[in-house]
Amino acid sequence: MELLSPLPDSHRSLITEALDALGVTRWVLSIHDPSFPGLPGEDLGRGSPYSEGAARFLAFARDLGFTGIQLGPQGQTTAYNPSPYDGTLFSRNTLNVALAPLTDPHGPWGALLSADTLARLVSEVPEEGGPEVRYTSACRGQAQALQEAWDTFRRERDRVDAPASILALVRRFADFRMENREWLERDALFDVLAARHHTPDDWRGWADSLDGRLFAPRAGEVMQAEARIRELLTAEAGAVEQYAFRQFLVYEQHGLLRERAGTLGLKLYGDLQIGFSPRDTWARQGLFLGAYLMGAPPSRTNPEGQPWNYPVLDPAQYVAPDGSGPGPVLRYMDARLGKMLSEYDGLRIDHPHGLVCPWVYRAGSADPLRAVQGGARLFSSPDLPDHPALAPYSIVAAEQLNRSVPRYADGWVTGLTEEQVARYAILFDSVVRTARAHGRAREDVLCEVLSTLPYELSRVMARDGLGRFRVTQKADLNNPADVYRSENVAPEDWVMVGNHDTKSLWRLVSEWQWKHALRAQADYLAERLHPEAEGREAFARELAEDPGLLAQAKFADLFASRARSVMVFFADLLGMPDTYNAPGSVDARNWSLRIPEDDGRDGS
Repeated sequence: MELLSPLPDSHRSLITEALDALGVTRWVLSIHDPSFPGLPGEDLGRGSPYSEGAARFLAFARDLGFTGIQLGPQGQTTAYNPSPYDGTLFSRNTLNVALAPLTDPHGPWGALLSADTLARLVSEVPEEGGPEVRYTSACRGQAQALQEAWDTFRRERDRVDAPASILALVRRFADFRMENREWLERDALFDVLAARHHTPDDWRGWADSLDGRLFAPRAGEVMQAEARIRELLTAEAGAVEQYAFRQFLVYEQHGLLRERAGTLGLKLYGDLQIGFSPRDTWARQGLFLGAYLMGAPPSRTNPEGQPWNYPVLDPAQYVAPDGSGPGPVLRYMDARLGKMLSEYDGLRIDHPHGLVCPWVYRAGSADPLRAVQGGARLFSSPDLPDHPALAPYSIVAAEQLNRSVPRYADGWVTGLTEEQVARYAILFDSVVRTARAHGRAREDVLCEVLSTLPYELSRVMARDGLGRFRVTQKADLNNPADVYRSENVAPEDWVMVGNHDTKSLWRLVSEWQWKHALRAQADYLAERLHPEAEGREAFARELAEDPGLLAQAKFADLFASRARSVMVFFADLLGMPDTYNAPGSVDARNWSLRIPEDDGRDGS
């Protein structure tokens, strides 16, 4: 697949003019880190947004008129779970470190990695085997490369005649460690303790020991925990420094990506995931409710619900006990958001329900799926007999509930005062407030609201004029009021054919053809795209007879809506039929779809 041939300036100008004429101010391409293409000899079988292949792909995206790139969460994943939504919240994923730049003696990091090592590691990438084999191989090879980079850095900085480039690198690294010390030490100590307890990426086996609660000690353990932290930082100083160095490399490469994107005129959007990694759960367990977990309730698109197993932030710790200022939870939010908004031009809020009206279920259940189906909304459950422990957290009174609908329904809460809306909005407001403080526009805060929009959340979002996601492939053609139909899209909404959790448009078109459903889609699109009655039937017939043309019409339908912001997932853009992630499934194919390697050949 050739992505590199630049479009003529006249073509790019026409695209810009067309977007202006349609009132589209944001035309954003969504792609996760592992999916970026590479160049021959460049990577170890997993994509990186910091590679040369990624740089060329970004230029290709800009040629197509895109104004921004929406990335997925960029936290560190584990060797057994590549899901970015289970990655770390502060540490970045070192699988993203582009290795080729580390071999350049004239680059910003000098030759920390030998070209021979990179060539050997590339040659060892398995040519056969599924995504699980490739991911495991990439983790192993990247670890070897980064180990050599660390060993080289230590050797070079300790030289009496260390070159100026290395001394500059040492200074930048020291500044990075000082600025990010709080989260760097916590995250590094997790690895140290996991190694000592022989449980990589997991801490459940030592959760009941002092090591399991170093940053949330029990009463009477505070001095003991502080002493243990000091002991570990001293005894494992090398491991802690090495962890920081790897984070430093990926931090600097991300900074170069932002510069590159800015030069191209592309905004870079981050993903504010709602979940916590095992590392963050361990490091910040003092912030959570112990008896409940967060999940997704039953919904139209997911009737069974999903037990995510994510911890729930403790409402009692949102603000200081006397109400005089932020409590531990809001201080954590401020630190996380401050870091993210220094690294991105905008944020996608993953499942904003989790910040406003989280759906919670009891922890420790033998049947988590049944537990999540019988869960409740944390702040909207004043008198549920099966969840009496939630009553103290309720913001609404019993008379503000509609008992004729399920407790997960959008209309469970029937009305709110402004004071109640403000209470629901405490965490959400921290996002909006921090975004404004960093100079971000309202439209650069994206709310991933899909099939459900509880009344509580709708009131909170309306205060800031924020829209929802409209995924048109899910539209119910028999329901004129369906939220996914393009004619129901509001100007503040974000409209898209699909996202990382849906089937590819091209797969769907094939299914519609097989199920003899193309004509229904064609009739709907003809109504949207051919307002004149004369010729509409012929247009619909043409769409129904040509699946490729119908797919193009689904894209055109996005621009026929009133939305000012349009997003497209990379697989839909490039005609790839495979699914990136099937929600609720455990499958090695999830999170592995990648743009084929670009070898620079002419053609398309």
